[in-house]
Amino acid sequence: MAQITFKQLEAFTAVADLGSFRRAADRLHTTQPNISTRIAALESQLGHVVMIRDAGSVRLTPMGEALLKEARNVLRAMDRFLLTAEDDGLFDGTLRIGVTEMIVHSWLGAFFTALKARFPNIDVDLTVDVSANLSRALAERRLDLVLQNGPFERKTSGAENLGPLPMLWVASPRLELGTHVLSLRDLARHPILTHARGTIPYNQMQDHFAAAPEISVRHVSSSNLAACLQMTRDGLGVACLPEAMLRDDLLNGTLRPLRYLWVPDALVFSARFDAETCPSFVRSAAQIAQNVAQTHAEAAILHKSADHLL
Repeated sequence: MAQITFKQLEAFTAVADLGSFRRAADRLHTTQPNISTRIAALESQLGHVVMIRDAGSVRLTPMGEALLKEARNVLRAMDRFLLTAEDDGLFDGTLRIGVTEMIVHSWLGAFFTALKARFPNIDVDLTVDVSANLSRALAERRLDLVLQNGPFERKTSGAENLGPLPMLWVASPRLELGTHVLSLRDLARHPILTHARGTIPYNQMQDHFAAAPEISVRHVSSSNLAACLQMTRDGLGVACLPEAMLRDDLLNGTLRPLRYLWVPDALVFSARFDAETCPSFVRSAAQIAQNVAQTHAEAAILHKSADHLL
């Protein structure tokens, strides 16, 4: 008699979680026919139908519901087995991670380096998107781990605090805005390069500028922070961006900090995941992200202290 395999149980839980053979195939990096074959073989060996396919949707049978809990137990037992072996190289699979663009331009590279050193056989599938979309993908189990800023409309069972990313007003030296304290009127002589509409920094800027209706402010919003940064370097306006993505520009003098006494609130980031169903390496990846974020923040503090001494 053929044995029930680990791959069959992975396919079963993936289809149950995602409600789709196609999405399960994407998660497990295989084809939809392979997923169908694994489920069919599982049902044949069990002698029970575990799921019913109806016009593109999938629903578990009562036996499927009962067996799903036990399938998860088997997968968790394998996960604990690998943990007990104390060799992170034994873990394989794909970590589907979602990040906001601010993380991309701050410490994402350092995070990937640390992750690869700890889990050399884990592949990464990266999604870059706004925080609201990442929350939706995590809730729908299309992502395993998201590095995003709050506030969060959806709760999750696992999270690690990544700390804040403070904002800083900057401009190209060619705009000659000097080192004195700037008024809103000074700032508004140039286009204000902002985050995408609907984001927290954009909304806070709108509210701030609306408090002085007599001053005309020209907004140039962008959903791409890299483009916004480049336009600022080119002297096309002033911008308020995360300090973490400005460090090199400030060091080499392509951008200068502006003394405008209001900034949007620092965005507080978290590494969020489903602690109840994820493999242990997902939780470990969240903790790695926390350590890298903390190291990056401490380096920024030391850099500021050195600047003050100079």
